[in-house]
Amino acid sequence: MANFGQDFLKGFTNVNYLRDYTHASKTFTSNQYELKPRFKFLFHVSFTLNTQIPSLNQFVSSGDVSSLSYVVKTVDLPKYTVKAETLNQYNRKRVIQTGIEYQPVTLTFHDDGGDVTRNLWYNYFSYYYKDPNQRYLSPNNTNGSAGASNNTPTGFDYNGRDIYSDDRQVNDWGYIGESISDGTSSRTVGGDTGKPPFFRDIRIYGMDQHKFAEYVLINPLISNWSHDQYNYSEGNGIMQNSMTIAYETVKYYTGAIGSQRPDVNVQGFADPAHYDTTVSSLARPGSTRTIFGQGGLLDAGGGILSDLQSGGLTGLIGAAQKAGTAYNTFKGKNLASLAKSEATAIGTSAIIGGIKNNAGRFFPTPKSPPTN
Repeated sequence: MANFGQDFLKGFTNVNYLRDYTHASKTFTSNQYELKPRFKFLFHVSFTLNTQIPSLNQFVSSGDVSSLSYVVKTVDLPKYTVKAETLNQYNRKRVIQTGIEYQPVTLTFHDDGGDVTRNLWYNYFSYYYKDPNQRYLSPNNTNGSAGASNNTPTGFDYNGRDIYSDDRQVNDWGYIGESISDGTSSRTVGGDTGKPPFFRDIRIYGMDQHKFAEYVLINPLISNWSHDQYNYSEGNGIMQNSMTIAYETVKYYTGAIGSQRPDVNVQGFADPAHYDTTVSSLARPGSTRTIFGQGGLLDAGGGILSDLQSGGLTGLIGAAQKAGTAYNTFKGKNLASLAKSEATAIGTSAIIGGIKNNAGRFFPTPKSPPTN
């Protein structure tokens, strides 16, 4: 009997359990979980290519650009280095800022079987550099050249030595920084004559609680591209491509994820071409085996009543669907037993909450002794 009394008293006085629970609840569930940390895997990346570049029209129209978002494996968020100097003000140290540097970020892609990421790199490579545009020997030049060359039966002889030749077959190599069409036209894009950037921006979205945090990398350039390594010893390994990009600045945005599909706020997210937009059965009223909880019997009853009050054929169909879902969910189940167990749990939580809220009335804080 004495042990029972001690255990009963311990249940009221063991404040460590109650304190820990209250702290976590107030920290992470308050104001729609605003202090809950974001998850690493809830992200989306969108690539905005310069559609005014004629050579990109085929790549953009093929749908490969929109598919890039779905083969991103990892992405770094922006990094900054603030340059500072320490000066001497009459022997007092003063730290001043002299500038900011935007550190490169790295993206890794799955090396997909559809060659989406390889096509991205090839289009970038052939847009800025002449090297991939020169044919090699005499294969079909639909891949490995800028286009068909009916007057050239064979390609450039890479194996020949033309160091001292007076008439070299090809002289265009390396970076080409002329106009949009490789110096053959003075076409103006955006008010400037010359080669516009391949990427307008890259947008990174982190998503949580039906909201997004967006980072926009302005005018990014690829500073490093790395294909993966084939390896017989990695039986379960998967291939990837990675690129490092430099950028000029970063824009920050935030907002709510929209209800349209594909989303208009998060570019390319939830596109029905790649996403299953069918609502989960767990989200339908009456589909969860609970009386008072979300999607339970009370939710089904409220949904049926709301549908009937709305009137019309749609309301009748909705009410019938919810009623049928609830019937199949609770068919053969002991509703009284479910209600009793849930009511007990709810009552226990209410009692604990009442004890915590009124503990000060029954156990007032001792007053400090007067000081002399």
